[in-house]
Amino acid sequence: MINNISITDRTKKFAVRIIKACCFLDEKPGVNRIISSQLLRSGTSIGANVREAQSAQSDKDFLSKLEIALKEARETQYWLEIIIESELVEKSKFDSLLQEANGIGKILVSSTKKLKQK
Repeated sequence: MINNISITDRTKKFAVRIIKACCFLDEKPGVNRIISSQLLRSGTSIGANVREAQSAQSDKDFLSKLEIALKEARETQYWLEIIIESELVEKSKFDSLLQEANGIGKILVSSTKKLKQK
């Protein structure tokens, strides 16, 4: 696991991995490409929203951006689970992506909870 890396860098690295995974999915026509586009949008949006939160105009805006990132992380988890469970790819190919999506989701849950307690 990645321990001493900022959430901004972690979500950016994750987005790059998602892009590569989607390129792999796009090699096959049909449903793979449709699901790939869903995964691409949600998986890259996590980091974009985390990055956007850094320029938030208020604490409320910051929290809102992190909550959007969390929603996108959960959607990404969903698409990765669907891809794995429908056997579009071997579980071993996407399992580490799913684990990373789960890890990022946990960080975002913890962060938003702390912000709400303030």
